[in-house]
This record gives sequence, structure tokens and C-alpha cells, in this order.
Amino acid sequence: MSYKIEKLNKELIKKDISDILKVWESSVRATHFFLKESDIMDLKPLVEQGALYVDEFFCIRNNEEIIAFIGIHEDKIEMLFVSDDFRGKGIGKQLINFAISNLNVKYVDVNEQNPQGTAFYEHIGFSVFKRSEFDDHGNPYPILHMKLNK
Repeated sequence: MSYKIEKLNKELIKKDISDILKVWESSVRATHFFLKESDIMDLKPLVEQGALYVDEFFCIRNNEEIIAFIGIHEDKIEMLFVSDDFRGKGIGKQLINFAISNLNVKYVDVNEQNPQGTAFYEHIGFSVFKRSEFDDHGNPYPILHMKLNK
């Protein structure tokens, strides 16, 4: 099944931020087992900042409710999250393929402790080219920097 991809401008992001945060939290709790509750609460406000920072922001809705989103800055995926209830249905892949085809995306960073995410991106054609010991916020969560092989 293919879903309609909708572009959100800054105004719409602000309007839909509660849905966006709900998707983010659902996805993170299902895939980022290494995060403590305090980490999740600390990161939550940064999601809104990130959504407003990226050059392009797209979402997929189901019955008007956002179920997935992707944020692109230059040629890098900065955020991709799919609600846990909709994981495994090809939605993330649809968003990435859209970003590769239409936005010239070539890079993504993944938490090393998120093997599902790493395997997902490898399946699409990304490979690790560099590793950082800490995340962007200085936390001890190693990051795998990946590049599209196509």
C-alpha cells in the first residue's frame, strides 16, 4: 500500500506538533531501548526544534492523524520516525525513497544501539562510513554515519 506524502511548512509543523511528538515517542519507545526515561523527556523538546530547523519536512497521515514523518536538511535525513502501530508496513521505506528520488538525500545518522534502524538503512542501500563515540548532544550513545551507495 502506498500512502500520500504531505509537505508541512513551519506553520503546519507548529500546528501538528503534538501529533509529531506522539509519533516520535511511539517510535523511540519501540526501537531505542537504550534510552532512559529521563533521556526521552530531555530529547522531546529537541524534536520540535529539529522539525523547525530542517529544510524539508514531510509526513504521512492515516485518517488525518500523522503516523510517520521525515525531516531533511541539505542532503541528509535528520529525522525519520514511524508510529509503532504502523511499523513494518513500508511507510519508512516510502518516505526514504521519496527523499532519495526528490530531495537528493545521501546521508543519515543512526544510533549504534538501534540495530533495527541500522539494518533498515542498510537494506535500502546505506552503509556506515564513520562512527562517533557520542551523539550530537555529547551523550555516550555512539552514532553510525551512513552514506547511500547508489
